Amino acid sequence: MYKFISWNVNGLRAVCGKGFADIFAELDADFFCLQETKMQAGQLDLEFLGYQSYWNYADKKGYSGTAIYTKHTPVAVTYGLGIDEHDHEGRVITLEMEDFFLVCVYTPNSQDELKRLDYRMKWDDDFRTYLHSLAEREFTAADGALRKKGVIVCGDLNVAHQEIDIKNPAGNRRNAGFTDEERGKFTELLDAGFTDTFRYFHPDAKDEYSWWSYRFQARQRNAGWRIDYFVVSNNLIDRLEGASIHQEIFGSDHCPVELILK
Repeated sequence: MYKFISWNVNGLRAVCGKGFADIFAELDADFFCLQETKMQAGQLDLEFLGYQSYWNYADKKGYSGTAIYTKHTPVAVTYGLGIDEHDHEGRVITLEMEDFFLVCVYTPNSQDELKRLDYRMKWDDDFRTYLHSLAEREFTAADGALRKKGVIVCGDLNVAHQEIDIKNPAGNRRNAGFTDEERGKFTELLDAGFTDTFRYFHPDAKDEYSWWSYRFQARQRNAGWRIDYFVVSNNLIDRLEGASIHQEIFGSDHCPVELILK
């Protein structure tokens, strides 16, 4: 079994003062992926026994950033999408393992008044193309046959896909993260051969959110959004063992999400 955790920590140095090391130990993941670390190289020496770590920093200080802690040595590690327009904000890390790719992503927010929506649409298309290129890669299985590698995508995808993924769908219809355009791009990703693992196990679950605004006591009222995901290529469906949301864990405006894979 592999256990994967993904968490937008909204500033890793801040969450380190809120018990991050204890949470990390308690969750005991094989792969622990972080988004919005808001760090530069050398700002924090945070290593854990038995783990290797990989970091992608934004050029801009105190902004964006991703990291992966892993118990398993990857075959290769790449940073970004290989597209200069997208690769200055530290948003993607890809670990290539023997039979799958793990992609940790912090998807750009469309921002207030949808200032960045056009850019977001370009990102979604380019990111989907990137995932397709990974899904075409092959490996030699134990029986000697050539098979396609699986692709596991995790992170803050900055979109609530369905109306049950958000507390107030009517009131947020044209807000960043719940526009028809963003939701449509997520549908395109699923239609291209990927599965939202939480919905695979919990197709009708309501009030299951992973992000809450710091305003209006949103978390106390559970007025949230489900915008943090594990999405997998469909050739991994028979290896899915469980997917969950750790709403009991605090420290950020997001909570961790989990995937168990055979």
